Amino acid sequence: MYAKSLIAAAALVLATGAAHAEQAERYRLEKSADGFVRMDTQTGAMSICEQKDAQLVCRVAADERSAFQDEIERLQGQVKALDQRVAKLENSLSAKLESSLPSEEDFNRTMGYMERFFRSFMGMVKEMQKDEPAPQKT
Repeated sequence: MYAKSLIAAAALVLATGAAHAEQAERYRLEKSADGFVRMDTQTGAMSICEQKDAQLVCRVAADERSAFQDEIERLQGQVKALDQRVAKLENSLSAKLESSLPSEEDFNRTMGYMERFFRSFMGMVKEMQKDEPAPQKT
């Protein structure tokens, strides 16, 4: 039975073809008591494999699973820190925008200046219209 499993595993590796030759060389398959151990020759990562329904099914080894979980937790912490930073920046930007707007007092003072300017301007226009001779109708 082990010979059949080994032959099936070898056939599976050979069947991947020349396109996957480099990928196939990356992994090394060794027989173990419970099935096979697959080692990634580039990273050293190991997986436990067993044959099910003429297919080789591999799962991550327990020590790698904890490493993955540690990485997930680290990344979740990083995402949380970035979310907090974004919220802080958004609040800061909002505060800056609000602080750059004129106060009610400044707004009223500016409107008073504009009102006086337009009244003076309209007064000058009316004076100019009085000085201008009336158009002659024929």
